[in-house]
Amino acid sequence: MKKINALLLAGLVSLGALAQSPVNTLLWKVTGKDLVNPSYLYGTIHMICSDDAALSANFQKAIRDCEEVYFEVDLDNLFEIMGAMNQMKMKGDTTLKDLLNETDYSKVKEYFESKGSLLPFSMLETFKPMLAASTLEQGSMPCEKTTMMEQVIMQEAKSSGKKVQGLETMKYQAGILDSIPYSYQARQLVDYISQAGHSEEDEQLKAMFEAYREQDLKKLETLMLVSDPGMAKFTDILLFHRNRNWVEKLKPLMKEKSLVIAVGAGHLPGEKGVIELLRKEGYKVEPVENKTRPNREI
Repeated sequence: MKKINALLLAGLVSLGALAQSPVNTLLWKVTGKDLVNPSYLYGTIHMICSDDAALSANFQKAIRDCEEVYFEVDLDNLFEIMGAMNQMKMKGDTTLKDLLNETDYSKVKEYFESKGSLLPFSMLETFKPMLAASTLEQGSMPCEKTTMMEQVIMQEAKSSGKKVQGLETMKYQAGILDSIPYSYQARQLVDYISQAGHSEEDEQLKAMFEAYREQDLKKLETLMLVSDPGMAKFTDILLFHRNRNWVEKLKPLMKEKSLVIAVGAGHLPGEKGVIELLRKEGYKVEPVENKTRPNREI
């Protein structure tokens, strides 16, 4: 599935809109139009090696100076997180056994059970296959210790006394995957497992994390889409439509308050990405140096 999980990792993106940027960066400053104070965009990846999860001084300062921090969803709302569990399941009591032949079902079951999970396979096989697949990604990571980039940012926000909010609900995010046929998702899951451990697959995953470490959004975008042409037809569902919704929501919010907006890096670049959409609305969006050991500040 080369990579069904790439879109989930870097953004659950067209080239060229970042060509004018003089630096590779995940941090962008939003000013102009009707904003009294700047807001900041930051591109996350939903699972990362712990050693790469440091925040730059510039990003820490942006969090200290802002009034609120927005993620794709409110990660600080335990009730919403618990309530979203039912939304992860396929509709109509569908399971993977309904979608796959006996051989492929056995292959998937054996793979999940051999990898181990916090959730039993009897539960995972009721999940939308793309969500079930995302639980496997940690086992494919090029390191032993991993973390969620959002969790690191939220801890920084909490230490600075900032309120955490979400641009959309977990129920909405899980519901998006109902628009992608379950049978297609299941087939992608089988393909992923069949390719797991192959050198080509491992190299693609390694390249994606390297692009994120280098903060190269153009390269990350290419790896996400070009390496998985089968998923390209679903980018409007997974990325572009959500980008448009977010920008409409952010316009009044940024006018009232200075925000840090941390969303999957795949949502930032391209003509339909958040950066370019904000520019089309009249805002100035500029790259900010984001070295973990910077030699100058904002």
